[in-house]
Amino acid sequence: MSTSSPEAVKKLLENMQTDLRSLSMECKKKFPPVKEAAESGIVKIKTIAARKTDILAALKENSSEVVQPFLMGCGTKEPKITQLCLAAIQRLMSHEVVSEAAAGNIINMLWQLMENGLEELKLLQTVLVLLTTNTVVHDDVLSKAIVLCFRLHFTKDNITNNTAAATVRQVVTVVFERMVAEDERFKGIAEQPPPVQGNTNRRSVSTLRPSAKDAYMLFQDLCQLVNADAPYWLVGMTEMTRTFGLELLESVLNDFPGVFLQHQEFSFLLKERVCPLVIKLFSPNIKFRQGAGAAAPPAPVEKPYFPICMRLLRVVSVLIKHFYSLLVTECEIFLSLLVKFLDGEKPQWLRAVAVESVHRLCVQPHLLCSFCQSYDMKQHSTKVFRDIVNALGSFIQSLFIVPNAGNAAAVSAPAGSGTLGGSGTLTTQAAFEYRGTWIPLMTVSVQGSAKATYLEMLDKVEPPSIPEGYAMSVAFSALLDLVRGITSMIERELTTEEEAAAEFRETHPEQEWKPDPVSISFFCSGAHLVWEEMVNASWCGLLAALSLLLDASTDETATENILKAEMTMASLCGRLGLVTPRDAFITAICKASLPPHYALTVLSTYSIQGQSVQIISPSSESHQQVVAVGQPLTAQPQGTVVLTAKNIQCMRTLLNLAHCHGAVLGTSWQLVLATLQHLVWILGLKPAVGGALKPGRAVEGPSTVLTTAVMTDLPVISNILSRLFESSQYLDDVSLHHLINALCSLSLEAMEMAYGNNKEPSLFAVAKLLETGLVNMDRIEILWRPLTGHLLEVCQHPNSRMREWGAEALTALIKAGLSYKHDPPLAQNQRLQLLLLNPLKELSNVLHADIRQKQLECVLQILQSQGDSLGPGWPLVLGVIGAIRNDQGESLIRTAFQCLQLVVTDFLPTMPCTCLQIVVDVAGSFGLQNQELNISLTSIGLLWNISDYFFQRGEAITQELEREEEALQKQALEMGETLNRPFHPAPPFDCLWLCLYAKLGELCVDPRPAVRKSAGQTLFSTIAAHGTLLQQPTWHIVVWKVTGSKVPPVYYKPGGPPGFMYPPPGDFFEAWEVLLNHIQSAALSKNNEVSLAALKSFQEILQIVTPVKDSDKAGDALAAMGVPPVLIDPLSASGPGRPLVRSDSLVERLTRYNGAELQAPPPGEESALEDSTLWWSAWNTWYRAGTESTRPPSGPAEKLAFIPSQPFLTALIQIFPALYQHIKANFSMDDLKKLGVILHGAVSVPISSDASPFILPSYTEATLTSLQEAVLTALDVLQKAICVGPENLQVMYPAIFEQLLLFVEFSCKPPQYGRVETKHVANAKYNQAEWVALNYVPFAERSLEVVVDLYHKTACHKAVINEKVQQNIIKTLRMPLGLKYACPSESTWKLAVSSLLKVLSIGLPVARQQASSGKFDTMWPELANAFEDFLFTKSFSRTSRSMLRYFVVQLISTEILPFANFIPKDFVGQIMTMLNKGSIHSQAPSFTEAEIDVRMREEFSKVCFETLLQFSFSNKVSTPQEGYISRMALSVLLKRAQDVLRRYVEDERLSGRCPLPRQQVTEIIFVLKAISTLMDSLKKTQPENVDGNTWAQVIALYPTLVECITCSSSEVSAALKEALGPFKDFMQPPVSKVQNGES
Repeated sequence: MSTSSPEAVKKLLENMQTDLRSLSMECKKKFPPVKEAAESGIVKIKTIAARKTDILAALKENSSEVVQPFLMGCGTKEPKITQLCLAAIQRLMSHEVVSEAAAGNIINMLWQLMENGLEELKLLQTVLVLLTTNTVVHDDVLSKAIVLCFRLHFTKDNITNNTAAATVRQVVTVVFERMVAEDERFKGIAEQPPPVQGNTNRRSVSTLRPSAKDAYMLFQDLCQLVNADAPYWLVGMTEMTRTFGLELLESVLNDFPGVFLQHQEFSFLLKERVCPLVIKLFSPNIKFRQGAGAAAPPAPVEKPYFPICMRLLRVVSVLIKHFYSLLVTECEIFLSLLVKFLDGEKPQWLRAVAVESVHRLCVQPHLLCSFCQSYDMKQHSTKVFRDIVNALGSFIQSLFIVPNAGNAAAVSAPAGSGTLGGSGTLTTQAAFEYRGTWIPLMTVSVQGSAKATYLEMLDKVEPPSIPEGYAMSVAFSALLDLVRGITSMIERELTTEEEAAAEFRETHPEQEWKPDPVSISFFCSGAHLVWEEMVNASWCGLLAALSLLLDASTDETATENILKAEMTMASLCGRLGLVTPRDAFITAICKASLPPHYALTVLSTYSIQGQSVQIISPSSESHQQVVAVGQPLTAQPQGTVVLTAKNIQCMRTLLNLAHCHGAVLGTSWQLVLATLQHLVWILGLKPAVGGALKPGRAVEGPSTVLTTAVMTDLPVISNILSRLFESSQYLDDVSLHHLINALCSLSLEAMEMAYGNNKEPSLFAVAKLLETGLVNMDRIEILWRPLTGHLLEVCQHPNSRMREWGAEALTALIKAGLSYKHDPPLAQNQRLQLLLLNPLKELSNVLHADIRQKQLECVLQILQSQGDSLGPGWPLVLGVIGAIRNDQGESLIRTAFQCLQLVVTDFLPTMPCTCLQIVVDVAGSFGLQNQELNISLTSIGLLWNISDYFFQRGEAITQELEREEEALQKQALEMGETLNRPFHPAPPFDCLWLCLYAKLGELCVDPRPAVRKSAGQTLFSTIAAHGTLLQQPTWHIVVWKVTGSKVPPVYYKPGGPPGFMYPPPGDFFEAWEVLLNHIQSAALSKNNEVSLAALKSFQEILQIVTPVKDSDKAGDALAAMGVPPVLIDPLSASGPGRPLVRSDSLVERLTRYNGAELQAPPPGEESALEDSTLWWSAWNTWYRAGTESTRPPSGPAEKLAFIPSQPFLTALIQIFPALYQHIKANFSMDDLKKLGVILHGAVSVPISSDASPFILPSYTEATLTSLQEAVLTALDVLQKAICVGPENLQVMYPAIFEQLLLFVEFSCKPPQYGRVETKHVANAKYNQAEWVALNYVPFAERSLEVVVDLYHKTACHKAVINEKVQQNIIKTLRMPLGLKYACPSESTWKLAVSSLLKVLSIGLPVARQQASSGKFDTMWPELANAFEDFLFTKSFSRTSRSMLRYFVVQLISTEILPFANFIPKDFVGQIMTMLNKGSIHSQAPSFTEAEIDVRMREEFSKVCFETLLQFSFSNKVSTPQEGYISRMALSVLLKRAQDVLRRYVEDERLSGRCPLPRQQVTEIIFVLKAISTLMDSLKKTQPENVDGNTWAQVIALYPTLVECITCSSSEVSAALKEALGPFKDFMQPPVSKVQNGES
């Protein structure tokens, strides 16, 4: 119910009347005047009520009179009456029926009551009602009312004091509220500008309206009072406290900032009065230094007073908050003071309230922004904002360093708190701990609001004790709020700006966006500059403080907050493009993620603008929970490293940073990724498919230990890591490039580390490059080159794990790139397709087989999935498939071939026809590789399939190729070049066929027979099946270029016959020469088949009985033929003489070409002459081919030296007999010598070890090889021809003998083939390229038999005698005879002996006949030597061989000695000496020698002896010469016997009981037996034939024999008996000599 409603008015009137009645009643006795006044008052009210319509207005008009009775009542000072009156007055006031005058009266009355100390509370109540209900009280009355309240505030009564204080506050508020209301009323009315006065006096308030004037006066006096000066307006003040004054000032400033900002007069007050006052009052705090005891200045320093100081700080906070813009300079001073109060030297409570004040500033980012703009960005100003941040940082650092001392209040800190946290383990309270200092963390305020504790302690007079950790907690909150405020403010503005820019771009795509100054927030004009300055000013301090706190934090939430602050700062710096601070914050997070003191060079300290910010490196003694132990990736620290829960928390922040703010990281991706790589390594995460990192199965290495806490985190971390790289798809191109570059350089570092050690490499970078590539497929072009370029380098790394992942990543990217649905699709974007396929081609340059394997597997998968859509990519793909080399190993070639097979079977129709030629080339290259025969053969099959495809799709291919050709022609014309392609004149489709034929042609001369055979068949089958497609001129190319230039390169040697030339028509001889030339060149080919086929053709020619005479026809025939024998035979022959396609003889071919026109030539000289010319030409060809092919290599034996095969040589030699039939008429001695050279050369050629099992007989058999057979056959043909030929041919016999004897020598001295090293067949390894010497023994033996036979026939021929053939035979046989037992083959030795005997039995009679001619003089010594070598060889004998010696001795006794008179004397002497030697052949037998051998030797001795004696003492001595020889021999024999016996006697004596060696015993037995034989012979001989000297020697033996009697050997004794026995015949009495007639 309002106060003006009729009911309310009625009630008011009733109440007033009641009040007046009551008053009248109370005063009836004591105060009659009051009673009267009350009663007249009743009448007055009644009158008003009766007469007036607007009762309230009337009441107000008469209020002085209405109020009068009550005022008088108050004047009575009677408590009861006073209370009643005050209540009535209040009722009137509340209905606003009090006029100004009445109000004045009321106030005066109240003042009196106050002075009398009556009803104080009621007074305050009344004043309050009076002032709040209406505005009638102002000016002096108002001041009086206010003073009244102030006076009551300072009474003795506490309740009154407090109530008065509250009333004063309310009244002050009311005054200012009135002013605000007044301003509101006059808002619309234009004000007169105040007259500008030169010197504004503080009293000139004439311009202000009434309420404003009151407010002004009140505020001015408050300042005066606080400054302890007399008030101007509040007259009557008796006392005042500063604290109360400051509180009032603060509340006014805080509640009515508008007043001061809108009215100049008030602003003036602020500047002129408030600020100086505050600065003055601050002075004791500024000067005071804690603990400055001794050095105190002489003047007593006023101590800081907590209540005032605290209130001053509150005022300052308000001033800064609301009036910063007015008081820029003053605020600079305040802020500098504030920063000073944080110093360590100030009292703890002062620092606490100062830090609370700073906190209040920190939650106002716009204010901070203004500071930065007004101070930090001005040239000569204090850098206030920077100082605030640095002061906070220093404050936090000082708390860790300075112990709590020097402050009385600090002593009362809770005693337990420090000790409790000493170890840091007993408490779970959140706290910071750094180098032994433990500071608990309290919850001081809600995030973003600065709720102070000590700034609110208005009732405290003494400084409070600050609990430990409070200041730290506030500072920490302030720091976080500061970061939060700045970052969110700037980021909000940036976002607004970016949105505006984006909107502008949408509407005006062609214009550049410029920020509109209005759209940027009101407080920052050069917004970006301010923001950058804010960050630049604050980041050093923030980073130092945050990293210290991060290291010291033991609480997860605190750590989280610090990390969040660092992260938001890093992100903000990134957005503003401030690289250094961004990197510094990121480095701090990175360092905190890694174990303490982890050596990672990327994270070195930052030096900025000359000041170095040392980011606190984590102190290792923090009491953090260890969650993982692992291997470091860096070289040092050695051993393991430890990760704590905090490290993992930091790692997550790092991941978060990269994930959410990747776009602004730029170059610091390097830091982030390097750190992540190390953490991933320590945690043992390894890359899996697609590049995601998964925990290793058994986490690598025994040294990785993970707690369950971190084990559960690992999948999460791995997941975040993957998401981080997946989110790279939202980065812009530049940021993406930064990310790729960072990964590449990380990977390069990992590659560096992986060189030269076997440690597992870090694959983090490679795996993440793969992940990044896969998620950015839509814009793959921009990152493809750097990405694949780097991965290709990785693929070449020596570390297999590293390169395996490089290849894995590269092939995965290529496959993904090809299968991704690009826009436009790949089919329409050829450039992109080629770009994607290019790295695949580059992989072909890598030499590592495992990489090539991956490459080819990738090709196979691409073919299987995208083969249909490769289009222009085909040449690249085919290039990769065809990049095979023989050194690559089978499996690679096999994989590549699989790809090719897939192409040929499935994709020929889909590829451009221009690629078909490449397919042919690639298939050909698989045919030519030599690693895998089956693939070569299959690839020939593929060529056949391809030819079929050409045949079926001929028309379509022709059209497409011709279109392409036209385009190329046009292009070439434009560029002014000529179009150059293989087989140019032919049309393009024919060229395709020619490529196919050319490839098959190349395969026809492959070194492997199977390939040649298959290729030959395919070539001819293809020509037969599809040849009809080619045009006429193209056939010319097929014959002459393809078959004639692809196959024959193997025939020609440089300087050989020129290429294919048509022989001139009509010249048969020319054609014949061409043919022979081709045969010769082909025969000299290093390809066995070609050379064999050539020889086969040669043989065929020799079958021709008569050359074609119709020369014209023949010339044409050969010309038309293109000399097919050489062309087709070599192609079709597969192995010696096995044609594949039926190859007719040349004769038949010639006949077929010339039809019935072959005519026999007319007989006659001319014809024969011409024939012989042709055949001699053939002989020359044969001779050249023979000498070339059998000439041994000249230089040292090289691996590359070409050695002809046995079948070839055999065929070569087999040609000779047929050829000889045509040329025998003129065959001369020179030709025979030429033949000899070739035969000798051919036989000397060794066999390659892998062919030897097929050519050589088994080691034990003795048979001839077919080549050796052929050689002997050739000589046989010659010998027979000489035999039946004319006399003049017989001079060739000696040459034939010479040749055969050379072959005989091979048995002991195998021929050398140049310097080629050969092995014996038994030692050769078949699978190695070695050369095996043939077994020449059977060949030599057969040759020897031929020699003996031939000699048998020709011994008497003049030439044979003249050329000393017999002597040569003997000389040759000496070799095996001399070797005798060391001869390689026993049969050879036997054969040599029997041959010698045969030859001598034929030759000796001839020699004796020719003795006089002297032609045999040189033979005899040779023969003697032969006997000597044979009979007395150095080797020991074997039974079978000893038998032969009888025959020799027998030969001597029958054929030589009986004819001594026809034989030279020297020779006979030599024979005698030999027999003598044989008769006592003293040889050391081996201990193992069989008894039979001994007997044989004894027998031999005996035979020699008997022969010797038989001729020594024969009675047929015809010349004294002979007798002398015999005697000489005999005396030598006796002398020797004497020596042997003497030596035996001595040795026997010395040996004591030891038996003598067996050989010596045997020897003595021989001697004794010889002596007995001699004695027998002497008995039988005529005495006159014996020389006296001989007798003397014989008798001289006797004493020696007698000495032997003592011998111990029974055998010797028996022989001795036999020797001594015959001496009895010589025992007779001496003949008496008569000397000088006396007896």
